[in-house]
Amino acid sequence: MVAIPAGTFLMGSQDELAYPADGEGPVRTVHVDAFWIDARTVTNAQFDEFAAATGYRTSAERIGWSFVFAGLLPDDFPPTRAVAAAPWWRQVEGADWRRPDGPQSTWETRPDHPVIHVDRDDARAYCAWAGKRLPTEAEWERAARGGLHAKVFPWGDEFEPGGRPRMNVWQGDFPDRHPTVDGWYGTCPVDAFEPNGFGLYNTTGNVWEWCEDRFSLSHGERRYVTKGGSYLCHASYCRRYRVAARQGLFADSATGNVGFRCALDMT
Repeated sequence: MVAIPAGTFLMGSQDELAYPADGEGPVRTVHVDAFWIDARTVTNAQFDEFAAATGYRTSAERIGWSFVFAGLLPDDFPPTRAVAAAPWWRQVEGADWRRPDGPQSTWETRPDHPVIHVDRDDARAYCAWAGKRLPTEAEWERAARGGLHAKVFPWGDEFEPGGRPRMNVWQGDFPDRHPTVDGWYGTCPVDAFEPNGFGLYNTTGNVWEWCEDRFSLSHGERRYVTKGGSYLCHASYCRRYRVAARQGLFADSATGNVGFRCALDMT
């Protein structure tokens, strides 16, 4: 884990890249007490240790399926039900954290990749077993910024400084053409790119990360905050691979691009 010192920072965004409907603004000064946070998202190998020690079964394991990005399925994969608003998501029987791309795959070929197909309860169960907790949104964003002031990305304002990819997101034309300039199609290892100024890896791109907070304070709101974007984010439809960006997911959402990292109070 990495120690994040107490301090204030400017949280949120109202620039031309922001999504106002997501509640990114207004930009406000927020104070965060000192805390610990994982330098990396929880890996498949770490989650396997948890499952072996406790017998825990994720929601996706119990219901028998989860959503997998269509591009990761073999060409001869049987037809499956797609999500109407996002047809690149396919309902795949037998997909879960153990078999991240469906029954023909296994986490054991990618032990250092982030665990996926975990909903909020699954993430919180792991955190409790580890003696930790999920970070608040403010904690997550302060840590993700790496000590920089009001920058778009963990390293600054340029998407690819010097033309070199700094995170695992979609290149090319989504969802059909991905030249994998960053070297990855799907998830990548949790420390595949350079860390930010606080020593955290992959706080943008790769996988969305669960936070503790509700997405909004609206009456009856049942969605919770996820941060950071994923390997499927692309400027054409989802430029949420920024430290200020946020997404609201229902607590029981488990897909192939959502994971988490843990936090801990500093005592």
